[in-house]
Amino acid sequence: MARVTVETVEYVARLAHLSLTPEEQTLFAQQLDQILTYAESIQALDVGDVEPMSHAHTAEGFRDDTAAEGLPRERVLQEAPDAADGLYRVPKVIG
Repeated sequence: MARVTVETVEYVARLAHLSLTPEEQTLFAQQLDQILTYAESIQALDVGDVEPMSHAHTAEGFRDDTAAEGLPRERVLQEAPDAADGLYRVPKVIG
């Protein structure tokens, strides 16, 4: 039996001020139920022998941060839609 019902989706949609069609409510109820089922399957995994970590990548996984030469200014400005005096020109956004 589904844990997430159409009524649950209706309630959450009302709280979020969303207007959903009946088809969307049914679809979202099914999708949310699948997400919860997947989350439960992950929680059921035995991770007793896994050392806790704060990040998925270890320090050995990163490359050295070395400086490299950038692109020449002239080449970059050739790609600009509007350039003047060696700078990018952009539309004014603040009144």
